[in-house]
Amino acid sequence: PEGAERIWKQLGCEGQVKDQRFSELRWGGLQTGTRVGAPEPIFPRLEKEKTLAKLEELAEADRARTVAAPKKEVAKTVEASTDQKISIEDFAKIEMRVGEVKSAEPVQGAQKLMKLQVDIGSEVRQVVAGIAEYYKPEQLIGMKVVIVTNLQPRKLRGVESNGMIVAASVGPEGKPVLVTFREEVEVGARLK
Repeated sequence: PEGAERIWKQLGCEGQVKDQRFSELRWGGLQTGTRVGAPEPIFPRLEKEKTLAKLEELAEADRARTVAAPKKEVAKTVEASTDQKISIEDFAKIEMRVGEVKSAEPVQGAQKLMKLQVDIGSEVRQVVAGIAEYYKPEQLIGMKVVIVTNLQPRKLRGVESNGMIVAASVGPEGKPVLVTFREEVEVGARLK
């Protein structure tokens, strides 16, 4: 609404745009000789890096708020989410594979994020996971984990993530516990 009002003023129209009736507007309705207002941007240009950093900051705050939710609220969320059933066809679209962590390092400037290089058999994928507060890099190297491999790539704090590590959320603080295997499983094996 504010943008429409600014455009209305820049066109040199009288009154307020909110008082206009769409049915009364006509093409060519501006009078010849109407003095137009100073041309100014209607919507400011966003600075890409600053905007992405702010979005990531808001997403991290949202994740932190979710993790800090009281146990009762977490239980309600889990209960509500189990009511939403998907079909076997929907589940079949999710590709999960066994991956072996080859390297791990914290993402600079992010307290919770860890950058992992994960061998999934056919390639080594870079994955960013919110586990840095609970796992040290040396604990992860050589660990076999479950990775969702067919997610669209996403940037977290400027680092591209090409998959998602599967983890359980444990306790009221939502501590991530990585899904792994008790028996020897081949790297790249598909979960189904």
